[in-house]
Amino acid sequence: MTTKELDKKYVANTYNRFPVEITSGKGARLFDENGKEYIDMGAGIAVNTFGMADEGWVAAVTAQLGKFQHTSNLYYTEPCARLAEMLCTRTGMKKVFFGNSGAEANECAIKAAREYGITKKGEEYYNIITLKNSFHGRTLATLAATGQDVFHEHFTPMPEGFLYAAANDCEGLEKLVAENKVCAIMFELVQGEGGVNALSAEFVAKIAELCEKYDLLMIDDEVQCGNGRTGALYAYMHFGITPDIVTTAKGLGAGLPIGATMFGEKAADIYKPGLHGSTFGGNPVCAAGACHVLSRLTDELMADVTAKAEYIKNALCGAEGIKSVSGMGLMMGIETEKKAADVVAAAMEKGVLLLTAKTKVRLLPPLNISYEELEKAVNIIKEVCKNETLA
Repeated sequence: MTTKELDKKYVANTYNRFPVEITSGKGARLFDENGKEYIDMGAGIAVNTFGMADEGWVAAVTAQLGKFQHTSNLYYTEPCARLAEMLCTRTGMKKVFFGNSGAEANECAIKAAREYGITKKGEEYYNIITLKNSFHGRTLATLAATGQDVFHEHFTPMPEGFLYAAANDCEGLEKLVAENKVCAIMFELVQGEGGVNALSAEFVAKIAELCEKYDLLMIDDEVQCGNGRTGALYAYMHFGITPDIVTTAKGLGAGLPIGATMFGEKAADIYKPGLHGSTFGGNPVCAAGACHVLSRLTDELMADVTAKAEYIKNALCGAEGIKSVSGMGLMMGIETEKKAADVVAAAMEKGVLLLTAKTKVRLLPPLNISYEELEKAVNIIKEVCKNETLA
């Protein structure tokens, strides 16, 4: 049986896969079972920070594999401790909990917020405000935190304790905080699955103001927009705020599963032994890879990400068939006159792999993609967006 036949027979039917089997890759180039080459503008949904088979990352991971692959969190390991130090030093955060995914990082933040509210204010202060059109994960709790009804279908009753505010509605947010017993506000600075829309500076400032006024934890979900994706190490650095909790995953591992929940001064001592845990969290192989990733997320690379983002925007804005370009850094949403799915399919035929987000085409290329690859991909995107390209 072919890979596709085996997959169809034995893998749970949870994905509408593209008709492509990836067999190898290097950097931003991928190859399928027929040897066809593609420029990867999705990076495994913002995961493959430096593309495929990056030599430095492979060396860091392989070196740790040659020592030991896992011990459990009953013991100390150098990669885990070193990664926590690097994250705290680079962000000013005080403590880090490691899990295996963005959903787990957000679960950790949700539990911490409830413990904070109950301990500081009383048992009824367990509500967390999130934003409409948000996405925080696929566990029951993070689905409940996700402000999109479509993700709640089939899984009701949802866990209680989540309230939803409209993004960029300062007055509505303040009213929700004032009228409810709340312990935290949780948000994505760029709503990825919701259409690649960045929050306004005014609204982010209001979140910070309300968290200070009402003694709430400010939880910044940077699962997708963190780790250099927006042109800053973490997107909150663009906004002049200091969250109490920052969650991240995806690009931190650059291809291996890892999630991190970073705690600032206000939240650093919420957890005590036994309140939370993870079998694989802080795995030494994943942590070694993440240490390498962080070591390369320099100011110079962030400037390069910003420059590449400007290049893409300048090339696409005003092009035929393109209505608008949203997002920050190399996390972009393209509103097209044609259906996003049709644009993605046409680009794939021409050797460019794209993603979608709601009704938009989504771009999340490797941060170190070359300008030559970018130019080729952008030209194909422009070509397939033209009105005469598709029926």
